[in-house]
Amino acid sequence: MRLPSIATLFHPLQSFSIRGGIHPETHKHLTSECEIETMPMPTLIRLPLQQHIGAEAEPIVRRDDLVLKGQLIAKARGPLSANIHAPTSGRVIAVGHFVAPHASGLPVPTITLRPDGEDRWGPHLPRLRPENASPEEIAAQVAAAGIVGMGGATFPSAVKLNLRAKYDLTTLILNGAECEPYLTCDDRLMRERAEEIADGIGIMARALGVKQVFVAIESNKPQAIEAMTRYNRALGYTFKVHVVPTQYPMGSEKHLVKMITGRETPARALTADLGVVVHNIATAHAVHLAVRYGEPLIARTVTVSGHGIRRPANLRVLIGTPVSEIIAHCGGFTEEPDRLLLGGPMMGMPIQNPRVPVVKGTNGILALTAAETPEAKTMPCIRCGRCVQGCPVGLTPFELNARIHAGDLEGAAKVGLMDCLACGCCSYNCPANLPLVQSFQFAKGKLAERQSRKHQQEETKRLAAARKAREEAILEAKKQMMLKRKAEMAAKKKAEEAAAAAEMPPPATATAIQGEATP
Repeated sequence: MRLPSIATLFHPLQSFSIRGGIHPETHKHLTSECEIETMPMPTLIRLPLQQHIGAEAEPIVRRDDLVLKGQLIAKARGPLSANIHAPTSGRVIAVGHFVAPHASGLPVPTITLRPDGEDRWGPHLPRLRPENASPEEIAAQVAAAGIVGMGGATFPSAVKLNLRAKYDLTTLILNGAECEPYLTCDDRLMRERAEEIADGIGIMARALGVKQVFVAIESNKPQAIEAMTRYNRALGYTFKVHVVPTQYPMGSEKHLVKMITGRETPARALTADLGVVVHNIATAHAVHLAVRYGEPLIARTVTVSGHGIRRPANLRVLIGTPVSEIIAHCGGFTEEPDRLLLGGPMMGMPIQNPRVPVVKGTNGILALTAAETPEAKTMPCIRCGRCVQGCPVGLTPFELNARIHAGDLEGAAKVGLMDCLACGCCSYNCPANLPLVQSFQFAKGKLAERQSRKHQQEETKRLAAARKAREEAILEAKKQMMLKRKAEMAAKKKAEEAAAAAEMPPPATATAIQGEATP
């Protein structure tokens, strides 16, 4: 069937240009026509307690506890934490540590659950009628459901929904760009669940109190554009589908804001400072399920792709499902993959252990063969400037790299190291095949370590000074107490002497003595 052209779907909106960016081969054809299928129940579920930015959640279950689907098993600890719920019913077999879904492979606090196969629901969260609910009630429901940004950033969504109290918000942008190569889960979600996504958008718009709403979709997704254009109204909000160029990293929220509004977010500032909030399409779908049906975030859609996968697919999987079981469901490997990634090939996380679980921010599992990840010889930098042309935030990566290799990390920070998105555009463009992103991430880690050490030293000095001040205060208090006690004792002695003197009989006078001697 011939697809309609984008121009026939709607009237295009004005777009603004952004700097840099690249156009890598997308490889989306591997899964773009694969409908979302439900992954069977895994044999084990492992739930790391930190699936979000901020403090890890606090477990509230113990080993051998029986839990029901949707039951709260770890509660948020702090404003940037998020609740974690049981994805299915079963028995808790461990509350300990397991390998993190991270390149480090270090163990992290994890709850391990063995499903009982019955998939029995516990009590749902209270359902809301968003038409009547207050913004505070909607945000509280989203927080209770443990929803985080599902595009990969994993920022607690309720925190963003509460920004109306601090910022003058005018615009909500839904990120449906999905610019990473291979990934199509958001594309399929928009094509198959457009009405539910639209409802979630309306709920978030009501919570934020914004005046206008945009859904940003790359031009290479005509079916998703058509579906979201058809369902473009919910809860009294009409949103506009804004087609953006197929360009990486168009999914960066600051670049979406620049492309749609023409306003650039200052370095280390928030888009909320411009009155704009950006949420992911999958997050809107999760908000719909939480508010309308009281379902916490216990499952998500994941793209399983790469030429190393025998049957690429888009799967609806339970949070905590081991990657190994997902790959087995997709027929296993066609050959031993050269690289196994969680996420996309540009910003994804390489993993060594396939037993790590899918978490809330996992949008892709890629098994890339050696042909897809050719190893090229690294050569010295020739300062050609192609990395500068590709950088979407206007940095000079070759200069950053030179300063880092010279050990001048503070100098690298002064010329913009902390503004780097780690998007990989510079590495992709580099003809010398320099691992620029890895170098920048290493430098950021070293700077963070130094800052942490400095903070620790300052905290130690502060605590030592506070202890010294306390000791001096105690000594001064003791001194004052001794002085007071001495004064009290002196006053008491004086009073006793006065009392004793008052009780003594008066001395005999000379006249009386003479009188007594007279015959």
